Amino acid sequence: MPRQQRAGGRRPGATRTREEILEAAQRSFADSGYDGTTIRGVAREAGVDPALVLQFFGSKDGLFDAALRADPPVRDLVTLAGEGEVADLGVRLARRYLELWEDPHSGPRMLAVVRAAAAAPSASAMVTAFMTDAVMLPLAKAIDADEPELRAALAGAYLLGVATARYVLRIGPLASLSRQDAASVLGPVVQHHLTGQLRGPSTTGSRMGPSVMSEGV
Repeated sequence: MPRQQRAGGRRPGATRTREEILEAAQRSFADSGYDGTTIRGVAREAGVDPALVLQFFGSKDGLFDAALRADPPVRDLVTLAGEGEVADLGVRLARRYLELWEDPHSGPRMLAVVRAAAAAPSASAMVTAFMTDAVMLPLAKAIDADEPELRAALAGAYLLGVATARYVLRIGPLASLSRQDAASVLGPVVQHHLTGQLRGPSTTGSRMGPSVMSEGV
């Protein structure tokens, strides 16, 4: 049952109060989704005044973003950059990412986040930004990749898309692949985003411009 609400705004121990609000928010986003979560509901569950939730987080979007970034399971992916060869980073990353999704503790939380993101564009943008900025960008910088921001955006978007297709929408053969097979299929794509050539050779020189055309007249 929710704790009895305490009147009077800020309670002693602001740090713990903030943590309790975040815990209540995580439960609400997981159980009710983004649309079903309200500031009042989270405040009631945490035993605080709604004004205090707004004081800490500003809005529901701010609350969702903070709940998303509070000890996220995927943050551990960054450590993979220093645990092996860069040449097989894509496969190791894909394997660990799928393990987190299928772990009985981290999986349900990640599923709840992606489902909540699917319900609102603002939530989707926050999940994408978190995956890019807090996970993939530090990893790309750790391996000294060129254009790390672009590589992080590509890898993060790809992994989120795969997770949505496999675990949320459960699309066709992708959902039925074993984790090992899925990692072997996804790994080379992730590797390419992180270390491969991002752009093909320029085609400018192969196009006939006006000057070339005029020479043949």
